[in-house]
Amino acid sequence: MKWQDVLPVIISMGVIILVAVLQRQSKLIAAVTATMPVTIPLALWIVYSSSQGEQQAVEKFSQSLVFGIIPTAAFAVALWVTARLGLKLAPMIIVAYAVWAATLALVLGLRRLFGF
Repeated sequence: MKWQDVLPVIISMGVIILVAVLQRQSKLIAAVTATMPVTIPLALWIVYSSSQGEQQAVEKFSQSLVFGIIPTAAFAVALWVTARLGLKLAPMIIVAYAVWAATLALVLGLRRLFGF
């Protein structure tokens, strides 16, 4: 088994544990930790390694990351709005994923329409 396959899982587990511990001290620090760009460098490492550092593959992946942030931000906003509305955890997550999926479909459609 290669480190590039195992390391992202180990680091992700570490972040989850860190958030669980930090949330007792500060919800803000826990939220910042939860949204840190941890998986982006790990995913970039995997893409870079698998393409032997080919510039075009790395650039295309990096561009897709930018577009992927938009649905993720919509997910976070949906969580915030549903929390303010007083929804329970499961409905909050269901609504947020529905918003994420709709936003992702919109972003992908716009990318296809405008060719980028």
